[in-house]
Parts: sequence; C-alpha cells; structure tokens
Amino acid sequence: MKIEDFKKVKIEAMKAHDKDAVAALNVVINKLMLAGIEKKAAGEEITDADVTKILQKTVNELTEEREGFVKAGRAETVASLDLQLETVKQYLPKLLSAEEIKGIIEKLDDKTVPLVMKHFKTNYAGKVDMKLVGEVLKTL
Repeated sequence: MKIEDFKKVKIEAMKAHDKDAVAALNVVINKLMLAGIEKKAAGEEITDADVTKILQKTVNELTEEREGFVKAGRAETVASLDLQLETVKQYLPKLLSAEEIKGIIEKLDDKTVPLVMKHFKTNYAGKVDMKLVGEVLKTL
C-alpha cells in the first residue's frame, strides 16, 4: 500500500467516527511520511518492504504500549489499543507458514544457517517470521 491509500482509509475511518482506527492510521501515515522524506534525501523511493517494516514496527510499539497499560490496570486504554492493533495488522501481508518455509528451504542448494537466513531476509522480508525460519531450519 502507498501512503495515499492509507490516507483514503483514514478518511473513511473519520467518516465512520472510528477514533481508534484514525489514531492508528495517523501513526502509520506519519511514519511513512518520515520514511519517505529520508528515502528521498537518499535519492530512493519507499518500497513495499519499507511499508511492511513500518507496519511491523508500529504493531510492536502498540503491543509494548498495551502491555504497560495492562500492568497499570487501564482496561479502557487497553481496549482502545487492541482496536488500533487490529487496524494496523489488517494491512500486514500474510506470513509464510512453517510448511511453506520448509518447502523453500528444501529447494535451496546450500542449507547452512547463515545462507538460509540471508535468503529469507533478502527475498521474504516482512513476509516471514525469522524466528520461525530458525526453528524450521533446526528440524531439518
């Protein structure tokens, strides 16, 4: 998705009076704009992999924030953060399953840990949980 797509979704959320979705989308849009500025300064364009990284980072930040409010006993804020997390998560690409990862690893010529990890990091960035790749690789 491009930043314009997120802005359109935000407008729809504003029309629906969904304050949690608007808050989550504001965070994502701001991060995308900052990343876009940094990329333009380097003479590059923002890629889908960059968008995925930003979405994953946002999910991690919201999850950490949620845990803090759970410890503080702020149920109303936790509920709001849950809705924000769901909003952001729906734009993340579907992660590869353990079976799909195993199939990809089996097709590789060299199955050494560093090369397999590098292959997944370069070719499947944002589409795979690297921890799961490591676990699947250990079983082979």
